[in-house]
Amino acid sequence: MIAQMPASDSPVPVEVRALAQRRAAARAERDFAAADSLREAISAAGWLVRDTPTGFELVPKPPYDLLGSLSELCAAADTGGQRPARRATAGLLVEGWPDDVRSCVDSLIKYAPQDLVVSIIEAGDVGDAGAAVHELVVAHPDRVEAWHIAGPVGWGAARRALLLADPADVHVLMDVSTVLDGDAISPLLDALAEPGVAAAGWRGANVDIDDAWRSVHRAGPGEVDVLLGYLMAVRKDDAVSVGGPDAKARYYRNADLEFSLMLREAGGRLVVPTAELPCHQGRHHGYHDTDPRYRERESRRNYERLLRRFRGRTDLLAPR
Repeated sequence: MIAQMPASDSPVPVEVRALAQRRAAARAERDFAAADSLREAISAAGWLVRDTPTGFELVPKPPYDLLGSLSELCAAADTGGQRPARRATAGLLVEGWPDDVRSCVDSLIKYAPQDLVVSIIEAGDVGDAGAAVHELVVAHPDRVEAWHIAGPVGWGAARRALLLADPADVHVLMDVSTVLDGDAISPLLDALAEPGVAAAGWRGANVDIDDAWRSVHRAGPGEVDVLLGYLMAVRKDDAVSVGGPDAKARYYRNADLEFSLMLREAGGRLVVPTAELPCHQGRHHGYHDTDPRYRERESRRNYERLLRRFRGRTDLLAPR
């Protein structure tokens, strides 16, 4: 039996429900070409169909374009018409927590240089985050751009997609838990003007060599081994030259450390500005409100990959 459930308070038209039933039957018969054609017909009628363990659900089509995967992002960016000119781009990955998204973006609009554009990947419309992001794009069309992905994405793959789609010379990795209290961006851009500096960030750390590289401890200001991805500006050319963050990183934790060491391996210096940056971190939902088993498993995978590649490479580390 094929179950069907509306996923909103909006009544589903009979004809749309019939299309969805036909699509479910086509999928059951492995006629995926017919299923795709019926999905398009459902979309043209103003609805989206989502597969569930018990069948499918129908939801009203949102007022923004929805991409099926990250692979479609660069093509969409290239063909999306005139994009706002910018000196730098702040890349955000949104996976829920719309209030945090609003606070983060509002602070960038208020305090960051006017020639910085906020570029967002919103994944899965968790907690109505899609609507929040769309509202920000509508409110600030010259400062905010967004791509909405139908389902979940990995941290590394999303970060790489944002980087590759970025037309600016400087790409800023920023977490939505980070909120500016003043212009915390210009000091990072100024730091990148120093010879050999590939990246500058709010928080830095050094590898604990005495602990056999099993941990890091906070470091800076000045040159550091690694930067934390809460707020980190990187020269785009340097980031692209190392391939960007590892696409295998499904979760953020420790993947920013790995990316930092990739930049150092390529000869770049990483620095924390001398003056404390005017920003703060709210509740980091991506850590505190993520399934602890998933969080620890993916964090461990990221760090083990880092150790396999870099452990013992003291030649890469900042001067002590």
